[in-house]
Amino acid sequence: MVDVVAAASGILAIKCLSDFDSSKAADFHASRKAAKGKAAAKRTQRGSSNVFSMFEQSQIQEFKEAFSCIDQDRDGIINKSDLKETYAQLGKLNVKDEELEEMLKEGKGPINFTVFLTLFGEKLNGTDPEDTILQAFKLFDPHGTGLVKKDEFRRLLLTQADKFTEDEVEQAFSVAPIDVAGNIDYKSLCYIITHGDEKEES
Repeated sequence: MVDVVAAASGILAIKCLSDFDSSKAADFHASRKAAKGKAAAKRTQRGSSNVFSMFEQSQIQEFKEAFSCIDQDRDGIINKSDLKETYAQLGKLNVKDEELEEMLKEGKGPINFTVFLTLFGEKLNGTDPEDTILQAFKLFDPHGTGLVKKDEFRRLLLTQADKFTEDEVEQAFSVAPIDVAGNIDYKSLCYIITHGDEKEES
C-alpha cells in the first residue's frame, strides 16, 4: 500500500539527486551515518522527547520542503486532494480514494507538519539511509524491475518537486548507471548516493 511517507520519499529521492555532488559523496555518507547514530541514541528518549529532536536541522528542512510539495493548496494540512495531486505528479494516477483515506488515518487527525514529521520518525527510525532512498525510487518502478526509464525520470526531474535545470539533470545522470536501453539502475544509483562512486575514489 502507498502512504504519505512514500509520497514524501519520492519527492525526497528527487531532492537527493538535486543535492548530490559526487565529489562530496564521502561527506554525505558520513553525515548520514552520524544522523543514523543520533537517531539510534534518541530512540531511547523517544517517549518523552520532542519529535524535532529526532532529526538534524538539515533533515527537518528537507522534510519541510517535501511537506510543502505535498501541501498543494498551502493551507498547512495535507488532505486527500493534496495526496491525489502529489501521486499524480509522481506518475501514480490510479490511487483509489479509499487508499488515500487510509493514508490520512495514519496521522490520527489532521496531518500538519509536526504530525508529518512524527510519521517520518516512526517509519524511518533505525532504517538505513540507502534503503530509505531505495524505497523512494521504487515508487517509480511499479513492476519491481530495479530500473527506471531515463526519459521518464528526466521529465519528472524537470517538472516536479524541486524542478531541475537541464545542467542539473545532466550532472545527476553523469553518476547514474544507465544501460544501452536508457534505463537507470536505481539500486546502484542509491549505493553511489550513499557510499560514493568507487571509480572516482579508487
